Formats: sequence, structure tokens, C-alpha cells
Amino acid sequence: MRSFSKNKRRQKPDTALVALWLGIWIFLSVFVLYPLARLIYVVFFSDGGVSLAVLNKVFSSWYNRKAFINSLILASAVGISGTAFGFLFAFSVTRINLPKIVKWFISAIIVLPFVSPPFTSSIALTMVLGPNGLLLKLLHIPDFNIYGFLGTWIAETLTYFPVAFLTLTAVLQAIDPNLEDAAMSMGSTAWHTFCTVTLPLSIPGLANAFLLLFGSSLADFATPLVMAGHTFPVLPTQAYMQITGMYDIQGGAAISFVLLVPALIVYLLQHYWVEGRYYVTVSGKAGARSKPKGAGTIAEAVMLAVISFISLFIIFLYSIIFLGSLVKVWGVDNSFTLENYMYVFTVGWKAVKDTVMIALVSTGIGSVLGVAIGYLVNRKELPGRKALEFVSLLNYVLPGTVIGIAYAIAFSSGPIVLTGTMTIIVALCVSRYDATGIRATTATLKQIDPSLEEASLNLGASKLTTFRKVTVPLIAPAIATGTRYLFVVSMTAISATIFLVSVRWSLLTVRILECITELLFAQAAAFSVVLVLIVALAMWAIRLLFSMLYPNYFREQRGI
Repeated sequence: MRSFSKNKRRQKPDTALVALWLGIWIFLSVFVLYPLARLIYVVFFSDGGVSLAVLNKVFSSWYNRKAFINSLILASAVGISGTAFGFLFAFSVTRINLPKIVKWFISAIIVLPFVSPPFTSSIALTMVLGPNGLLLKLLHIPDFNIYGFLGTWIAETLTYFPVAFLTLTAVLQAIDPNLEDAAMSMGSTAWHTFCTVTLPLSIPGLANAFLLLFGSSLADFATPLVMAGHTFPVLPTQAYMQITGMYDIQGGAAISFVLLVPALIVYLLQHYWVEGRYYVTVSGKAGARSKPKGAGTIAEAVMLAVISFISLFIIFLYSIIFLGSLVKVWGVDNSFTLENYMYVFTVGWKAVKDTVMIALVSTGIGSVLGVAIGYLVNRKELPGRKALEFVSLLNYVLPGTVIGIAYAIAFSSGPIVLTGTMTIIVALCVSRYDATGIRATTATLKQIDPSLEEASLNLGASKLTTFRKVTVPLIAPAIATGTRYLFVVSMTAISATIFLVSVRWSLLTVRILECITELLFAQAAAFSVVLVLIVALAMWAIRLLFSMLYPNYFREQRGI
């Protein structure tokens, strides 16, 4: 917020603000910096001194070098395609004049991959496009190989582009349509207005979405584990196999740690691009908001055609998952049965209860923490603001295997021992998956003129009242986005949490992966269906809660 910092009056921060600032730094130091420091020590220190022997040993293998290059290619491809698809969907539900039922249907369909375990799309693609796949049989397509880069890219794009949708929806909702009216009143066409007004103002959201998807792809080992095969190795899978197959924690940590460099480079480039640009679109100087403008008839037709095809494909894939949960053995014994669901609610019931409990606690803590960090970074002149933002996003930028291994190393021995507890899983979920809430809050605050809050203070309202009655309603969509995302990923996470599960605390995603490795695909499908239903119900409840708390704002801004 450089454009605002010069005009802000420096005030002595109050005691509560300083206490909050210090509390956040303590949390980040314990659950972000400390595990990373322990990991670095394990990777780079041996025999009493600094050594590169582990890294040299790992990357002397051409296969690991190939996996490193493949990881960068895959993450970039997923980031670009996922951000593009997310923008198309977000623009359609926020800026195109569609019936409410259509917007609701699009929003409901797009979150299906988001509320599922990261490897659900992979299983569905295997069932329909793998060897003897259902779709290949229907279309009579022989010798089609879905495995490798193509299958992994499709599966990860379908899995992660809803993250871009949620992020960009909040950003597009905050763009004042009066700006588009002004451009069109000067003779600009709808398409030209889209290219020169709407799209440039969406840059913070686009950059944030790309960062989130790039990091998600780098962290994902479950999807490549199913889809990549030996022809397209990636480092997260290599690290996982190194630990679980060869029991070499040091080697696995070294493999995944290398991904820190490209992840940090992408973050710094994104931060440099967005920082210092003026993106305010919500101020106290505008009149009533007009209706959002589209992008022109032809452009909108193309957008709707693309999202219709993607939506139908998603419905098809998840119909296969549902059907698979109702048969005894997919492709072998397709007779109807409910035994798979009986298995979930008996043998797998502990995993269901544990996962819901962890997700609820993580969401409550993470939502408050995400708003606090986003607000302090953008609205308060406190030392170390940029460092706080960087550290708060660090666990998400790093690959999940790195974080999982770091936590396992750091909290399995003194001075802090949390292995096997709920605390370590909740701390990981909050510190790693709170990124969307922080980025959504940050991007939205960049579009809100601080003069709105200053006007409230000048009228005699306290800082707390101003924050509660002015700031929070304006960033309510961003808060809702962060809350929903945090609950969903706490329910569906596996890349980092798989290293922290124990007999005392189990997770649904780990049980699903166990079923897959044991070739119990019907039971895995039943677990997936139950998980999707739980998450869908929770997302509806969160949406209802925010609509009740801020009915006028959500009615005006969402229109869906």
C-alpha cells in the first residue's frame, strides 16, 4: 500500500494492537520458522558442520533432476490454466447477466473438485480414461494413454482451479461497476472496457490465484502418485517414496526442500508486480453502484461455452465416483450394494469424527488469524509488516512434503513435543492453509479507500467499532472465502498432514489413500462421497452465516 503510506498519520499503536502483533509473531515463529529451521539443520548439517553431501547424493541421479524440471513445468501449466478457468467462472457469476439459478448451478458445480480429496479427480479420470476406461469404450478410442503429464495436468487443473474461482470472485465483486459505466459513456465498447478496466483491476486477484495454484501443484504428491507414473516423475512424489519406501527422512527432506527456491521466486515476482500499483475501486466518493457490465456478446458466448463444457465434464467425473461407491467391485462386479457406506460408518467412523473436529477448530482459529494478519499488514504502520506477510504465507508457498517432514522432525523431540496430538495437525492446517484468507483480505483491502475508515473515526467511532461496522462488512466476501477454503482444505488435505497422523488422530484423506493402495476403490469412492457431502453442507452453513450477518452487502455484491 505504498500509495497510502505517505498520507497516513503516524500514531502510537495501542496496547491491544501491540499484543495482537506480538501474539501473531509468536505463533508464526513456533509453527512456521522453527520447523523450517529444524529441517534446514537436518538437511545441511552433518558430522558437526555444514555439508552438501545429502543434496549432492540426491541430485546426482538424473531421475531426480528430471523430476525437478517436471515439477516446474507442471506447476506453471496448472497455474496458468487454473487461473484462466477460475477467472472465466468468476467473471460469469459476477459480471454476466445470468439467471440466479444458473449462477447458483455454476457455483455448485465448480466447487465439487474443491471439496474433494486432491486425488479424487485422478481416480475418476482413471476410471473413464485409463486402460479400458468407460469413456474410451463409449467413444471407441484405442491406445489412448492418460498417464504422464497430460493426465496429471488435467487432474490438478480440475482439482485446484476452484481456488482461483473463490479468490477472483471476491476481487471481481469489489470492482465498482460505475468505473465500467464511465468508460462506456465515453464510447468504449463492452469488450474494450473489459480489457482496459475490468481485467487490469483484477491483476491482484490473478497474481494471487496463480501463486496459490503454483504452490498447490508443487505441494501435491497424491495426484502424480496416481496419474504421473514413471514417465513423468515429480519431486513431491519422489520425496514421499523416499520416506515411505526407503525410510530415508533426510533424503526425502532434501528432495522436497529443493522446491523451496522456485516457490519463493514465484512469490517474490508476484509481490513485486502487484506491490506499488493503485487498485482502489471502493471509495466514499462514488454514488449508487450500477449493475455489472459484461464483456460483450461474442466474448460472453465463448466464456459460457467453455464453462459449460468444463461443468459437464466435472459432473460426468463425479457421477462415476458416486456410481463406483454403490457397486461391489468397479468393472468386475457391478451389482448394487450399500456395504461400502456401512464400511465408512463403522470401520472408518473414527476418521470421520476426527477430521470434522480438526477442520472446525482449524477454521475457527484460522479465520480470525487470517483477517488479523491481512488487516495489520494493509492498514497499520507497524514495523515488519512485509516480513509478517511473507512469513504468514511461507508455509503455503513451500511444498506440503517439506512442511509435513519439518513438523515431524521439529515436534517429535524437545523442546516442543506435539507428535500424535490434535494440536500439531491444527497448527499445520492454520499456518499452511490460511493463505487464501490472508490473500483475499489483502487483495480486497487494496481496493477499499482508507478514507472510509477515516471518516468513521472522524465522526467519533472507536477503532474497534470502525473495524466491526465499516471494515469487516466491506471485506465480508473475502472473509467468507478464507473461511470456506480453510475448512475445505482442513478436511481434504493430505500432502503435509499424512506425515502427522497417528493412532489417536486419523484423517479421511489418509483412509481414502489407504483404500486406493489396497485396491479397495469402491470403499474409497464411498469415503469420497461422504467427505464431499460433509464439506458441501459446511460450505452452505458458512454462506448462510455470512448472509445473515451481512445481508445487505451480500445481496448487493453477490447477486447469486
